[in-house]
Amino acid sequence: MISTRTAVVTGAARGIGAGVAKRLAADGLSVAVIDLDEAACKPVVEEIEAAGGRALAVGVDVADEPGVQGAVDRIAQELGEPTVLVNNAGITRDNLLFKMTAADWDAVMNVHLRGSFLMSRAVQGHMTKAGWGRIINLSSTSALGNRGQANYSAAKAGIQGFTKTLAIELGRFGITANAIAPGFIETEMTAETARRIGMTFDDFKAAAATQIPVARTGRPEDIAHAVSFFAGEGAGFVSGQVLYVAGGPQD
Repeated sequence: MISTRTAVVTGAARGIGAGVAKRLAADGLSVAVIDLDEAACKPVVEEIEAAGGRALAVGVDVADEPGVQGAVDRIAQELGEPTVLVNNAGITRDNLLFKMTAADWDAVMNVHLRGSFLMSRAVQGHMTKAGWGRIINLSSTSALGNRGQANYSAAKAGIQGFTKTLAIELGRFGITANAIAPGFIETEMTAETARRIGMTFDDFKAAAATQIPVARTGRPEDIAHAVSFFAGEGAGFVSGQVLYVAGGPQD
């Protein structure tokens, strides 16, 4: 990978996003670490810099149109024109349908779908100019349906359709678009789910592992490896795909 390339990773202050940012930096890219709170991105940036990489902390709400454009303009000026984008930012507002509020629905749609759209639209100009680009969107096994997640499941399924359409529209410009659909990954988000249902995280992980063919739960680095592949030179003939990284087959 050419060292002067710049990647943008959203939702990168922790969890999967932080793991992806650090992996792309290790691959030789400069990395913009984006999250709602710029200060929360600083530890990831410092870790990348301590390892000899280049990184920039950027605070922005990915659902805010002018904010997104301003953030991408800043990244292009301070770090380099971005040609790799990882749309990872996400939230959950879980509830059964009859209890789910319109605000819960809208919040999830705004971050996952509107955010991915705004970020992709803002970055694609730099990619088409370069004649090379990689867009990697984070979906989920929940796209196949998951009790209590009508909003999240719909958003993650939407991400897959969005990805396939980007692949069709942008391929002629040397840009690929692919999606990764993680299964159970050990993050603060899944730890919070365990707390919410009254289980210890260790027990929650152990229970999940019994349903996974490889007999373990996933870690952020498992997703980061997949992102690294899609972001690389060798993946130029792979586009419009959804890769389930879930420790086993998905229906």
